[in-house]
Amino acid sequence: MKNTLVVLAAGMGSRYGGLKQMDPVGPSGEFILDYSVYDAIQAGFERVVFVVRRDIEETFREVLGNRIGNHIETAYVCQELTACLDGYPLPPERKKPWGTAHATLVCREAVDAPFAVINADDFYGRETFAVLGDFLRATADDSSRYAMAGFALRNTVTAHGSVARGVCEVRDGQLAGVVEHTAISADGDQFRSEHQDDLFPGDAIVSMNTWALKPSVFSALESQFADFLAASGGESKAEFFLPSVVDTMIKRGEATVDVLPTSCTWFGTTYAEDKARVVGEIARLVDENRYPRSLWI
Repeated sequence: MKNTLVVLAAGMGSRYGGLKQMDPVGPSGEFILDYSVYDAIQAGFERVVFVVRRDIEETFREVLGNRIGNHIETAYVCQELTACLDGYPLPPERKKPWGTAHATLVCREAVDAPFAVINADDFYGRETFAVLGDFLRATADDSSRYAMAGFALRNTVTAHGSVARGVCEVRDGQLAGVVEHTAISADGDQFRSEHQDDLFPGDAIVSMNTWALKPSVFSALESQFADFLAASGGESKAEFFLPSVVDTMIKRGEATVDVLPTSCTWFGTTYAEDKARVVGEIARLVDENRYPRSLWI
């Protein structure tokens, strides 16, 4: 039973304008996900599963296998558009992956132990992996107890456009609900959800798709994906979101979710203009000796 890190790396990067999962940002050509895996190893994770698209699998294996594979057990899963459809016809105009919950579902044959889920293009900070790893080890025998690393909304935005965030309702350290907002941006001292026209304070807790889960989640993902396909499968850009699945599980009494607070400030490559900040922040962390100049040497 090896604590596993699942890295969701099958996104199209439409807002970024390219393959941001493999865009070098470190002084020795490292990607953001290199730093995430490095931090996860320091936090005691023993295995990493990369969820990728078929068209980038070979490049992932060549590049990451050569530098990460010597430090942690590594596996790859392809998020095929046809995966887990169970007879549902693939809409001919569908090109976009089905979303983060589907990306997690396709790992069901590759993950049989407590696991954490992250995005490949988000830098979360070492503390995030430490609290996720500690939680998974402490609750390994409780199959319905999950957790989420909670970030303050103000620490998770970019100056270059809107971001998608799951805004959380927290009661006594437990996640009571989470609503996915696909376009949040700053509005003075507050933050506005553009489509729902809701306002949130800067200290609102949001999900950055950093979850500590158990294999029991796969049955819920499977059944809810069937419901999603029945309701929205014909829409070419509809997405099956992991926070929405967890929210439904909470409301049905199928799981409890601890909210693990973190003071870390997120940075990532949502837009091409974000890259300069990411490169600068990582250079600063290297100068402060938080990371070696060459991670894997």
